[in-house]
Amino acid sequence: MSARSWVIIASALVVSPAAALAQSRSGENAVTQAEDAFGFSIGRESLGIYTASDVRGFSPSAAGNLRIEGLYFDEAYPLQSTLLGSTSIKVGLTAQGYPFAAPSGIVDKSLRLPDAHGGASVVTNADSFGTLGVEVDGSLPLGQTLSIGYGIAGNHGQRPDGTSNWSHSESLIARWHPSPGVEIMPFWAMDNDYDDEAPTYYVTAEPFLPRLPKVARNDGPGWADNRYTGTNFGVLTSARVAENWLVRAGAFRSVNDVKRGFTALLADEQPDGSGERLLFVDPPSKSSANSGELRVTHSILDGPRLHVIHVSVRRRSERSEFGGSDVLDFGPGQIGTKVPDPEPPDFHFSEVSRDRVSQTTAGVAYDGRWKNVGEISFGISKAHFRKETAIPDVAVAVTRSSPLLYNATAAAELTAAVTLYAGYARGLEGSGVAPPNAANRNEPLPVILTEQKDAGVRIQLTHGIKAVAGLFDLSRPYFGFDTGQVYKQVGTVSDRGAEFSLSGSVTPRLSLVAGGILFKPRVRADETAGKIGSKPVGVPTHLLMANANWKASFARGLELDIALLHRGRMAATTDNLVFIPPRARVDLGTHYRFRLAKRSATLRLQLLNLFDNAGYGRVGSGIYGQLPGRYVQGYLAVDL
Repeated sequence: MSARSWVIIASALVVSPAAALAQSRSGENAVTQAEDAFGFSIGRESLGIYTASDVRGFSPSAAGNLRIEGLYFDEAYPLQSTLLGSTSIKVGLTAQGYPFAAPSGIVDKSLRLPDAHGGASVVTNADSFGTLGVEVDGSLPLGQTLSIGYGIAGNHGQRPDGTSNWSHSESLIARWHPSPGVEIMPFWAMDNDYDDEAPTYYVTAEPFLPRLPKVARNDGPGWADNRYTGTNFGVLTSARVAENWLVRAGAFRSVNDVKRGFTALLADEQPDGSGERLLFVDPPSKSSANSGELRVTHSILDGPRLHVIHVSVRRRSERSEFGGSDVLDFGPGQIGTKVPDPEPPDFHFSEVSRDRVSQTTAGVAYDGRWKNVGEISFGISKAHFRKETAIPDVAVAVTRSSPLLYNATAAAELTAAVTLYAGYARGLEGSGVAPPNAANRNEPLPVILTEQKDAGVRIQLTHGIKAVAGLFDLSRPYFGFDTGQVYKQVGTVSDRGAEFSLSGSVTPRLSLVAGGILFKPRVRADETAGKIGSKPVGVPTHLLMANANWKASFARGLELDIALLHRGRMAATTDNLVFIPPRARVDLGTHYRFRLAKRSATLRLQLLNLFDNAGYGRVGSGIYGQLPGRYVQGYLAVDL
């Protein structure tokens, strides 16, 4: 292998694979662009067995395992759609080459980078519930070394649960090359959300699944409108300071500013659909997260071998507010009956609680590749963590931890088409916040030490089709309700399972992305925790999916696609007395690519949930929402 080829491989190892020039919006197609079935989204399309909030039964977002272009990012508010290009979920062998692998997987977010050639796209969207939206994004070159990307979006949302909202988003990003080998990319994005009606969630009095209202029916008070602003900004830089030396840095700030917050519950619901109407009113609050990473990478060419060494320092600082809520009791109510009470002239808030977190992690990682033999990677880090929680009338609680974190992965090429791999990771991860029906609702949960072991195989079945299959064993503390309805650690969970992915081009016209996961989790409850079931809440017995996209031979520009999904039953309550039944879904869709006023355009239409199989949405342990039945959605993308 030539030195030039090794340099190309080294670049792929140290720069996020998602870091590419912006693509035209009319060319987006998740099925044809996904590398595997583990989770991928681009523009308005997504697929996969995992999401940013659910990987192997846990949440990478809550755990703090997010990356922007491969660099560490801690979010208080998700990246705006006008700024986000694509998202990839990395687990097992697909995470090979990512320094400092995380037990709950890695979510790598790619920005919508400005194109040096300029241009713009307009995307309009709608659905059968009444949603209407428009988005404009584009690039503006300013000379040979600087280009600006921009995005503007407006949306009126109508949701299946009968709630609605108005929102608009704006973003700016610059890509500047002040000298050869140096790139600087500052960005800024903001979401503004208005009149966002609070949906009603359902909590049963006894262990049974609740009755749910008709589709598009919201029984909550019409004046309970959430209002918030989300902001993300930061800068990414990279510099090749010498031959085979690369310095990358990212600094980010994420803010969620909630000006009005409401949570509506039908509590103690009876089999006939009656219950107690409650509304939690949250005082204005702000959560923020500053984060970033400085990474120095050195690659060494050694004949058929490539050695890549990373030295990294990561830092995060979080500030959040919770509690202080007022609770309005509207008395007995019935599903299908609107809450008639007018908005009170004022609310009675108590003092809020505050949570402060700071963490610095320094480490070194190695990735080695040997042509036709395999690769090995490992990393070791030292974390310094401090959390301070101030609750009114309670002494300030301070926790500190300085664990040693480490990971290792090995892959062996048995043949040109077959690769075996095995890995281990130990991490310090977040746990999210307590659910809305907890006595300590919205309280940030403690960070925890997690551990993961996995192994598997990758097979290149044909020139266009590859398969990945593996086993994993993920252990971590388990959170649930104690006897006082406080959401806290109540035991540990061992989440074992098998996963697989099959992806690629079956023929020049037919693309396939299929995958699945089989779970065998087990909870071990603490002796003082009360009645805790052996199955973790929200983890299904299995999840199977298949997506196919066919370029029609009888009509130029027409593509037909189908998506199949089947989810097994899963525990709905901590005590395992209620389970959400299995659910299947079939989606049909088309892409029609054509010329509109001499511009490339795509009309995308989808019929989702073909057989109208509505189901229960899980909001938390013992708290339910509603999944939509059959509906239609679509968009028109035009490249200008």
